[in-house]
Amino acid sequence: MAAQVNKIATALGVAAVAFGAAGQCLYNVDAGEAAIIFDKFAGVKTQVYGEGTHFKLPIIQDPIIFDIRSKPRSVPVTTGSKDLQTVNLTLRILFHPDPTVLPSIYTNVGIDYDERILPSIVDEVLKSVVAKYDASELITQRDAVSDKVADELTRRAETFGIYLDDISITHLTFGRDFVTAVESKQVAQQEAERSRFYVEKAEFEKQAAIISAEGDAIAAKMLSDAFDQVGDALIELRKMEAAEEIAANLAGTRNVTYLPKDNGMLLNLPGQ
Repeated sequence: MAAQVNKIATALGVAAVAFGAAGQCLYNVDAGEAAIIFDKFAGVKTQVYGEGTHFKLPIIQDPIIFDIRSKPRSVPVTTGSKDLQTVNLTLRILFHPDPTVLPSIYTNVGIDYDERILPSIVDEVLKSVVAKYDASELITQRDAVSDKVADELTRRAETFGIYLDDISITHLTFGRDFVTAVESKQVAQQEAERSRFYVEKAEFEKQAAIISAEGDAIAAKMLSDAFDQVGDALIELRKMEAAEEIAANLAGTRNVTYLPKDNGMLLNLPGQ
C-alpha cells in the first residue's frame, strides 16, 4: 500500500514539474497583439508571431508583446506662421505599428516607440507646414492646412514603420498680440460701418430736404400762377371752403347757439 502511495506521489510530482516546465515553454498572444522573440544568444528574431499560443525556450528566449491596435494620441505644438505670429496647435492622431517591421522598431527605437517618435515628427511637420501660411490663411484655409499636414506626416511616419489612421487639428489658437490686433480691427471696422451709416443717413436727409424744397417752390409757383390767372377769386373760394368746414364742425356741437345778424339778438320785442 505504501509503495503504491509513493508511486502516485512520484507521478504527481513528475506531472507538476512537467506542467511547470511546459508553462515556461509557452506564451500567449492576445487579440490585437503581436510578438517578437528576444534570444539571449542570437538577439532579436526577425519572425513576428500573431495571436495564439507559441513555444519559446525557457530562460534563453523572452517574448516581446506589442499592441498593434489603433491608439489615439494628442500632440500640442507651438510654432510661428509666415507673418511671424505665434500659433498654438494640437494634433490628434490615430496610429498603429506595422506588424511586419516590429523587430526593426524594437531594435532601433524600443517598445515605447510612440513616445520617442510621434512628438518629434509631429513638431517637425507642423512647423514646416504652418510656416508657409499667414495667420489669417490658417483660419480661412484650415482644411487645406490639415490635408497638407496629413500627407507629410503620413509619409514621415511610414519611414519609422508607423501607420497613421486619422489625423485632425483639434485646437488652433494664436498669441495674445494677434488676438488683440484682430479685436482692434473688428472694432475699427464696426466704427467705420457706423460712420458710413451716419454719412449715408445725412446724405439721404439732405436729398430729402432738397426734394421737399423743390416741391414747395413748385407748389408756390403754381399758386402764384393761379392767382395771376383768376385774381382773388381763388382766395375767396378757399375762405368759403374753410367757413363751410368750420360750420360743419360747430353744427355737431350741442353747446353752440347761432345768433341772427340783425337787431333783436335774443327776443323780437316791439319798441316802446
